[in-house]
Amino acid sequence: MQTVTLRMVHAAHWIQEYSFLFTILKPILNVTVNDTPTSLSRRTVKKIRPKIHHIKDVDNIASALTVNEKRATGGYIQNSSGSASFTHYSGCGSPACGKSASGFTAAVSQLAFGSAPGSGAGDACGRCFAVTANQDPYSPSYAGPFKTIVVKVTDLCPLQGNQEWCGQRQSNPTNQHGASVHFDICEDTGGANAFFPSGHGALTGTFTEVSCSQWSGSDGGALWNGACLSGETAPNWPSTSCGNKGTAPVVNYPQHEKLNPLLSIYFNQSVPPRGILYV
Repeated sequence: MQTVTLRMVHAAHWIQEYSFLFTILKPILNVTVNDTPTSLSRRTVKKIRPKIHHIKDVDNIASALTVNEKRATGGYIQNSSGSASFTHYSGCGSPACGKSASGFTAAVSQLAFGSAPGSGAGDACGRCFAVTANQDPYSPSYAGPFKTIVVKVTDLCPLQGNQEWCGQRQSNPTNQHGASVHFDICEDTGGANAFFPSGHGALTGTFTEVSCSQWSGSDGGALWNGACLSGETAPNWPSTSCGNKGTAPVVNYPQHEKLNPLLSIYFNQSVPPRGILYV
């Protein structure tokens, strides 16, 4: 059994360093406070400290996150519709799902894909989505025309190195453009040319999971063991197809590694360690 220990020097310091932890704990503390995470008073800390002390199972913290999206196995957030952003890329011949395809294809952001780089096919693999653009975030006055196409997911847009578009995490499940899922549409199979207006290579809009009977294309052969595109025949999310691998990215809190090694361990696990949480 592991114990996560947070040592408080004084209230102002504690809330400055651990405001995220307070935010996710607040729904399960069963207390009414008027403080915001930036103005936590000593009185409030005194009020909530014994309640935090008696949290017997830190797994409750994960369930306290106030995110409306459905959470799939591994902490990934996989909904059948929602807000989306779109870019395009080339070199789609070795996709993370392990099979290429000849129709319109796309990579999706890691939090929806269902796997980390090098970990194999995620549950998004093979699923088909109708994607519709409605704005260019860099040219808000542009009025279109915008289009809708159906793409099949064959690849991953990893969080690392792509924070602007594919930086969604459990604690902040939208990217910098307010999109819950990012689709990086493959140029090689014609999807990008069909979707993006000339001179507008980054768009925002919506997505809806659809039957792959609406997708025009065919799958290639397996590139390696573990290749999977079975989402094309599975019911829409929250059903399971290829299955998720590993755990989803949890929190974007770049300073936490400097604050407390045990807190760092906690933040980097999608399923927190079991134990007693003391303040």
